[in-house]
Amino acid sequence: MISRLFSRLLLLALAVSSAACADENSVRKELASRFPDIVVSSVKKAPVKGLYEVTAGQQVFYVDENVDHVILGNIIDSRSKRNLTAERRDALLRVDFASLPFDDAITIVKGTGSRKLAVFEDPDCPYCRRLEAELAKIDDVTLYIFLLPLDQLHPEAGLKARKVWCAPDRAQAWLAVMNHGKLPDNKGDCPNPVARTAQLAQELNIEGTPALIFESGRLVPGAIPRDKIEALLNEGKAAKGGSGK
Repeated sequence: MISRLFSRLLLLALAVSSAACADENSVRKELASRFPDIVVSSVKKAPVKGLYEVTAGQQVFYVDENVDHVILGNIIDSRSKRNLTAERRDALLRVDFASLPFDDAITIVKGTGSRKLAVFEDPDCPYCRRLEAELAKIDDVTLYIFLLPLDQLHPEAGLKARKVWCAPDRAQAWLAVMNHGKLPDNKGDCPNPVARTAQLAQELNIEGTPALIFESGRLVPGAIPRDKIEALLNEGKAAKGGSGK
């Protein structure tokens, strides 16, 4: 008797689960039909009844079950005052820092190098130069520069990135390009990680340069000021210390 009851409950649970998947699949199909240019990463039920959460890259938005309405904005839990949408976006931008392919980056050690920061940059990006000016003011940090030329915006950036990678001293070459516009004297035809970095950026939902990844796993787009960089570097160091690593 108990066994039969358990079997029925299990079948009911599976049926409910299948129905939920079917709903999510139908929402995904309807989204693809109505918005073919949007690459949807995930669809799941939202915290609000009748709505579905849709993620597309770094974007989070909501639709009803028929995709008749699209809602852009934040869902706030009125009891806890938590911004559930912001929390979801933050989770999408989290990166396993230790898993980054550091051999594909230019390493620059400043001071003790005790704090760590990965930066995706384009040698022709004006915002990257602005960020470099802020990074120059920071000490005791190890920088991992991932070369991410955005050829659509800067047609010469790819060659410049490869020339930097092919230089005998990549760190010096990178700083010379960013601070003085001086390119290394080589053809830029050595084996390089530029294509791999472009693929990595796509996997990490990095949509532009500069993009910073801190030890805490936080991914921050844009040229942010020194004080914010310092705060996030220290957050990453504290998280690392708390994990016992």
